[in-house]
Amino acid sequence: MRSVRGMRIASVLAVGGLVLSAAACGEAPDENNNAGSGDKKYSACMVTDVGGIDDKSFNTSAWKGLQEAKKANDNIDIKYVASKAEADYEVNLTQYVNQKCDFILAVGGLMGDATGKIAKANPNQQFGIVDAKLPENTNVYPMQFDTAQAGFLAGYLAAGMTKSGTVGTYGGLPIPPVTIFMDGYADGVAHFNKTKNKTVKVVGWDKAAQKGSFTNDFVKQDEGKKVSDALVAQGADIIMPVAGGSGLGTTGAAKASGGKYNTIWVDVDGCESTPDCPAIITTVVKNIPDAVKEAVVKAANGEKLSSTPGYLGTLANNGVSLAPYHDFDSKVPAELKAEVDKLKADIAAGTVTVTSKAQPK
Repeated sequence: MRSVRGMRIASVLAVGGLVLSAAACGEAPDENNNAGSGDKKYSACMVTDVGGIDDKSFNTSAWKGLQEAKKANDNIDIKYVASKAEADYEVNLTQYVNQKCDFILAVGGLMGDATGKIAKANPNQQFGIVDAKLPENTNVYPMQFDTAQAGFLAGYLAAGMTKSGTVGTYGGLPIPPVTIFMDGYADGVAHFNKTKNKTVKVVGWDKAAQKGSFTNDFVKQDEGKKVSDALVAQGADIIMPVAGGSGLGTTGAAKASGGKYNTIWVDVDGCESTPDCPAIITTVVKNIPDAVKEAVVKAANGEKLSSTPGYLGTLANNGVSLAPYHDFDSKVPAELKAEVDKLKADIAAGTVTVTSKAQPK
């Protein structure tokens, strides 16, 4: 498994190009951009990954966490800046260091290198990062999530719901915060097959080989649709995109298909964040909002946050979960619901073990 650290993906760099745009360095809308309005305010400043604030996924979730922190403590002021390309990360992080933000949040594993570099240069600055851990930088508080556990439940559910006998998944990039979902999903299907003596097939990801289908992008919906169209052509009638905003191309097409195929969303409940609920069976939720809220509130209260141990979300602490079935609640058989609930309890208790090469260490 290639690590996030050191990755330079040309296709991601192409999103917005290497030239720093005015929008990339621009501030958030005025109503959100009020940090520093008083000397006693605690400022929490977020730098998005290239997916942007409205990716309906991990950037959206992290911003929600900052909003919740502000609600919990009105002494906290928040703002964000959106990165348009990987080249923006260091610039945007440095901008907030220069603005003397109290807490600087980097969102996404692809920001690991930039965050580590700026944190090392500013050892007295408090940083946080979602989906990465930088143990050599003790001033960077990591928030990681064992989404393989909830992905396992989603795979089992998909295997129990498929009519074609084939389910699929694809990712944005072959990086640990993405493939961990896919590993869990594939293993959940395998567990269903073993316990039910079935032969449901997974297309789009081979866990053993760590190879599969990717959009190489977290933004372009047409790329997501293109990849999922290929999986549908292979027989998949349930697809889990792990590709940020690109996945909206899949949920939108599934909704338009009139039930030909459906989806499972990731990160934040798709029925709350997208217009495509009728085609979303459930969501593999990564509870980024609560992790971010807790970290910022603690820091604002004077607590020193370190790289060790950081935060690890699991089924046991509700850091990861399956969202409600929403429009599919009456379509998921009661027996299957009960099996998923039992499996969740068994994983949380440690009696069923879920493994992935991408699991946080």
